[in-house]
Amino acid sequence: MVAKESLHESSSEYAQGGIAVALSDDDEVELHEQDTLHAGDGLCDRAAVHTLVEEGPAAIQQLIEWGAEFDRSGSRLAFTREAAHSRNRILHAHGDSTGREIARTLYRKAASLPNVTFRSYSAISDLLVDDRRVAGALFHDEPIEARAVLLATGGLGHVFRNTTNPEVATGDGVAMAFRAGAEIQDIEFVQFHPTALHLEGAPRFLLSEALRGEGAVLLNLAGERFTDEMAPRDVVARAIVREMARTDSPHVLLDLTHREAGFVRGRFPRIYETCLRYGIDLERRAAPVAPAAHYAMGGVRTDLEGRTSLARLYAAGETACTGVHGANRLASNSLLEGLVFGARAAQAMLWDDRPRPELLAQTGDVAVASTPGAGTLSLAAIQDIAWRCCGILRDAEELAEARRLFEAGVPAAEARNPHQVAGLIARCAEARRESRGAHYRTDYPNACASFARHSIIQKDAGEIAFR
Repeated sequence: MVAKESLHESSSEYAQGGIAVALSDDDEVELHEQDTLHAGDGLCDRAAVHTLVEEGPAAIQQLIEWGAEFDRSGSRLAFTREAAHSRNRILHAHGDSTGREIARTLYRKAASLPNVTFRSYSAISDLLVDDRRVAGALFHDEPIEARAVLLATGGLGHVFRNTTNPEVATGDGVAMAFRAGAEIQDIEFVQFHPTALHLEGAPRFLLSEALRGEGAVLLNLAGERFTDEMAPRDVVARAIVREMARTDSPHVLLDLTHREAGFVRGRFPRIYETCLRYGIDLERRAAPVAPAAHYAMGGVRTDLEGRTSLARLYAAGETACTGVHGANRLASNSLLEGLVFGARAAQAMLWDDRPRPELLAQTGDVAVASTPGAGTLSLAAIQDIAWRCCGILRDAEELAEARRLFEAGVPAAEARNPHQVAGLIARCAEARRESRGAHYRTDYPNACASFARHSIIQKDAGEIAFR
C-alpha cells in the first residue's frame, strides 16, 4: 500500500458527522435506500444504492468485530438523525470522531496482516498504461509494478479556495486516471458544506451537520433566522450565500448557545475544543460560518466491483464514482460507501488474473504524460478561479471564463493535478445546462429531463457525453 505523505491524513480521518446504516430497531434498509435515492435527485444508480444499504449492516458489524468503538446508550448502539434521513440511523464514535475511529480500526487490521506493507511518498506522478491496461504507477522517476492498482486518493476539495478537506485532497486520483484514459463521471457535482468555521487565520474547520441536528440555528449578523436548518445541504448552502450577499457580510452565525450547559462540550468534544482554540466557546457564543467545498459526488467511473474503464485499474472511496450519491450525497453515506465498495474492489482485485503488461522501464511502450514545468497558474490562482467561477452558484459566463483560463494557463508543477481536475469541473458544469442536486446554474435554475443522465468525460474523446 502506497500512501501520500501519511496514512493518517485523509478526509475519513476528519469525518465528524457519522456513518449511516439501517441497524436500529425502527429502521429498514428500504427506507435508507429511498432516502439516498431522493437526495441524489434522479441520478443515483439504483443497483449501487441497493448494494450500499443492503451490505452496510454487515460491514458495520465486521468493524465492531475488529474493534471499532461506536457510541452506545447502555449496551445498545446509539443512533442520531441528520438532514434528509427519515430515521435515526447515524452512528458516531467518540461524539464527533467517527472517521478517525474507522480509519484507526482499518489501519490496525491491515497492519496485522503479514502480506501488507505500507509506504509513504511526497509527490504523485502517473499511472503506467499499456494498451488501456494499467501496469503500475510512477512515483517521482521510480516505476512500481502492480498486477492491479486501486486508486483511493480521496477527494478534491483543495481545488477550491475554501474547503473542509485536508491539504492532501487535491484530486490526484481523478487527474491520474483521466490522463491515463479512464472515464470520469459526474465531476461537476461538488457538495459544499454549509457550515465551515469562518475566521481569519483559522482553517475552514467543518462544523458538523449533527450540530444542526441537535438544535443549532443559523442567524444572520442581525440575529435573525433565515432558512430551514434541516433542509438538504445544497439548499442550506445556497441560502447562506444569498443571505451573505443580501446583508453584505462575510459569514453568518451558527448558534447553539440555547442548549444546556455542558451539552456541546460533551456531545461534540472535538468540535468544541477546536473552536475554543480559535476563541469561540460554542456554549457561550455563536460561531461565524460560511460554506466550503466538502465532497465530490463524481470521480473515476466504476462498476459495483470498483472496476474502471481501464483494465486492472480500480477506484474506491471519494476518488470513485459508483453512482451511489447521484447529484447530491445523503449525509453520512460517504464512510459507508468507502467500506462497502472498498471491500468489493479488494475482492475483485484478488481475482483479476488477466495477463500483466510489461513496465515502461522494460518495454518503452507505456504512455506516461509529461510533467509541465513551472508556469503561469499557481495553486492559489487555480483555487481562486474555481471558487469564483465553479462554486455554489454557477452561470455560463463564469464557467466559460474558468474553462478558458484553465485551458490557456500552464500550472506550476505542484498544481498539476488540481489544474487538471478544476478544468474537468468547469467543462462538465458548463455542459450541464440545468440545476440538479449540488450543481446549481442561476441561468438554468430548474432541472431538465434531457440532462437526467450522467456526464462522462474522457481524454481524447472529444465532446462530453451524457448517458
